[in-house]
Amino acid sequence: MNAWWHEVWVTLQAEFADIGDASQLTRITVRLLMAAVLGGILGFEREHKGKAAGVRTHMLVALGAALFVLVPQMSGSQADAMSRVVQGVIAGIGFLGAGTILKNQEGDEGHVKGLTTAAGLWMTAAIGVSAGLGREATAVLSTLLALVILGVMPRIVNMLDKEKDQL
Repeated sequence: MNAWWHEVWVTLQAEFADIGDASQLTRITVRLLMAAVLGGILGFEREHKGKAAGVRTHMLVALGAALFVLVPQMSGSQADAMSRVVQGVIAGIGFLGAGTILKNQEGDEGHVKGLTTAAGLWMTAAIGVSAGLGREATAVLSTLLALVILGVMPRIVNMLDKEKDQL
């Protein structure tokens, strides 16, 4: 019976041996945490504005996108395989984003809601991909630019609309 437990232990060790050393563990941890935190920052902004896709959704999208590219990269996939993985992430997020878009009938005109949320989820996935591929500076810069677009641009548009209405 002792040999059986030893065999189980050795098998379990082999199954959990995908992280070879402290360097690799650090790299994986930094990339996944970076993706989750950056996604959470964008999600907080959206949740603060009362949008449906908030902190948890954005964190999961960024973390999932990072994981989808991190695993093949760590296992030595070639550039063509990584290209297909990224294409799959983009297509998958497209379906998720499509679920956030609603068309309401108001009078004769249809009013579309959720386009910014869908675009934000798409951007969050791209940030996750960047973090997962080890492009942390690019992911941080992209997050900052997205925050400017989501936070500052509505104010500029409102200001311009007020000026137009005064004319």
